[in-house]
Amino acid sequence: MGYFTMKKSGQKIVAVCGVKNSGKTTLLAALIKELTKRGKKTVVIKHDGHDFSCDIPGTDSYLLKEAGAYGAAVFSDSRIFIHKTGTGEREMELIRMFPEADVIFIEGMKEKNFPKIEVIREGVSTVPVSNPEGRFLIVTDRDPADYREETAGFEETKKIVDKILEEG
Repeated sequence: MGYFTMKKSGQKIVAVCGVKNSGKTTLLAALIKELTKRGKKTVVIKHDGHDFSCDIPGTDSYLLKEAGAYGAAVFSDSRIFIHKTGTGEREMELIRMFPEADVIFIEGMKEKNFPKIEVIREGVSTVPVSNPEGRFLIVTDRDPADYREETAGFEETKKIVDKILEEG
């Protein structure tokens, strides 16, 4: 199975999904550390099924958004923060915002066809809940014999990263 690669840039795009509290963010942090050690620029696009707050009360950008600004951007030589009222953007619009990234992780989006890693943690879940199309790895602390798909343990960060970086 080939991995979804942006044709022009060679970016790898991988969804990391699983039920709530399965360890998605913890796994992503470990993968990002390993990819960074290998000189890869990584991005995480997190899908949140609920509304969320992304600015700090009391800051100028927060006050201006609260006053009715459609968007606010703050930047310096080393950082950019954009707070924009959504207009129905989807994951592909967000992916295009990071042309310099080598690997883009999407946390969530289990129903999509993206290449994906499913996280299954003992005591939290037992079976995959994602669309099997595109799923190339299950990361779990359960017995690998419970699954008909390739698995890796949470501690096998290098193996997981190797799998992500393989050419499809």
